[in-house]
Amino acid sequence: MKLFVGLGNPGGKYARNRHNIGFMAVDRIAADHGFAPWRSKFQGQISEGRLGSEKVLLLKPETFMNRSGQAVGEALRFYKIEPADMVVFHDELDLAPGKCRVKRGGGHAGHNGLRSIHGHVGEGYGRVRLGIGHPGRKDLVSAYVLHDFPKADADWLDDLLWGISDGAAALAEGDTGRFQNAVALRVAPPRSSTQKPKEVARKPEAPTPEPMDTRNPLQKLVDKFR
Repeated sequence: MKLFVGLGNPGGKYARNRHNIGFMAVDRIAADHGFAPWRSKFQGQISEGRLGSEKVLLLKPETFMNRSGQAVGEALRFYKIEPADMVVFHDELDLAPGKCRVKRGGGHAGHNGLRSIHGHVGEGYGRVRLGIGHPGRKDLVSAYVLHDFPKADADWLDDLLWGISDGAAALAEGDTGRFQNAVALRVAPPRSSTQKPKEVARKPEAPTPEPMDTRNPLQKLVDKFR
């Protein structure tokens, strides 16, 4: 069995926060792949199902972000799942909005959810880092991650979540390259070779000016009676 963990904060007021993109990712997987209804367990919400040939448990800790490791540790111990068989979906300030990167092991880079998980189960688990961008200053980070995604981000956010769902089976099977490719096909689909470039509107050509009449009045009169 594999464990997919989405990080976020519980409650409707946080549902669309940037910090909750991990919750959004596992919600999309559950909805698209026919997982069982969510139920309360391990200080969180869980849902079970299959991705390809793998049985997968989805977990959304409800302990708030900085205590996520409590729920994760309980689930791993109950199902006897090794940290190497776990993947955590979380927001990533150091990636541009819409970018997605897979990583295994390493530090928590100050992310409170990962810091808590490190403390409970160590660092030997996989992560799917979901870019939300950086506000530019360290003192703005807390307000930034706890703020809802603006409407302008809706398109790339939807594409990213669909891509994660498309590649979820590959991720469960350990094929991170195929997973990343599935995400890329949604976020930045290749341009069709048959697609015609947009036609550029042409400016109307200026009319050709009439030649200047240089005849004197007598010549004009003579020419009129010719």
